[in-house]
Amino acid sequence: MTNQISGVREVDLSDNERRILASWCADCAARSLHLFEAAKTSDPRPRRAIEAIRAYAQGAKRSGELRSSGWKALRASREAPTPSAEAAAKAASYAAATAYLHALATPHQIRHILGPAAQTAISIELFAGSDTSVGDSEIVWAAEHAPAEVRQVVQRFPNRAPGSTRVAALELQLDAALRRHGTYRTGA
Repeated sequence: MTNQISGVREVDLSDNERRILASWCADCAARSLHLFEAAKTSDPRPRRAIEAIRAYAQGAKRSGELRSSGWKALRASREAPTPSAEAAAKAASYAAATAYLHALATPHQIRHILGPAAQTAISIELFAGSDTSVGDSEIVWAAEHAPAEVRQVVQRFPNRAPGSTRVAALELQLDAALRRHGTYRTGA
């Protein structure tokens, strides 16, 4: 199907698939939440974003509160005291945004799908002294824990294009892993 206004192909994306994707993104983002909370103990915004997207994944409606929680987590990332905490808050923000994923086959949308896991991976990697093996291991975890529905959704969107940042490399790695059949393993 092609959108008549922009010429962009639309992607079939059911509400159930969006909720499964939201749940997986919340699981990914939650893995680095403690790094934000340790750095900024009195700031609940990233946790609230993850709680809001989990509620959506469990059947709650998309709401202004959900959208607002994502924006607030993004603002928290800008106020984070460390790069690791910043990435953890971004992961929470991006996870909350999955409820609003546009069903358009654009490179921008695939980055929304991959963003929570990639930001979590970079958060953990930075906390470990920029040890890339730590970030790579987190991407393996994310791929291994992606439900079949997440893999099917990813395959409807364009591949993640290479980029010049470490986050782009992690997104590219995750994109490739999710498009492979079967379980992703290191060295596969």
